[in-house]
Amino acid sequence: MPKRLRPTAPIAAAAVLAGDPGRALLLAQELLEEPKMSNHARGLWGYSGRAPTGAELTIQATGMGGPSAAIVLADLAELGVKRTVRVGTCVAVDPECEAGELLVAGEARGAGETALPDRELSARLERELAGDARVTTIASFDGAPEERGALPVAVTATDMQTATVLARAQALGIAAAAVLIVEETAGGKRIADEELEDAARRAGKAAARALSG
Repeated sequence: MPKRLRPTAPIAAAAVLAGDPGRALLLAQELLEEPKMSNHARGLWGYSGRAPTGAELTIQATGMGGPSAAIVLADLAELGVKRTVRVGTCVAVDPECEAGELLVAGEARGAGETALPDRELSARLERELAGDARVTTIASFDGAPEERGALPVAVTATDMQTATVLARAQALGIAAAAVLIVEETAGGKRIADEELEDAARRAGKAAARALSG
């Protein structure tokens, strides 16, 4: 039995990850038929059920920051998860990014290392988004945006988990990809809550279809 997650319903081999428990609930309501709460330990809300595609799917909150995501991924691997897509948020560095834009992580930089998504899963995710997202480089930090200083490489946006999720998933033998919503532009404009939820639904639906492919 994993040390952190305490599943009360079967965990699917495919999982959508969301840092925010509230977003995990939103995606569960959007993506699952009759979702069942599969975890509430430590506030890491998780849900399992059948997606409209007919495939079993788990939606799991990972908490805040890379260390929390790494721990949750290890538990999910122990519970049989084989492929996953992170649906998260990011802060733009590229001034051309618009609030609500979707970004697929072609690579993620963190702690001096580069993490890559699973090529096949990421390609399916791109196809499912059907031109609604661009593939780019993400930098991941545990600190807040104003604490990150100069970036070592050209990146489009920064977040707190993607590099860890991709690297840890690879180490655990889990195929992983990531799609991020631009929550704040380089100029400091933040997306409205309703628009953020709409973007999360678009990203989540594409993630669920990619995972069932």
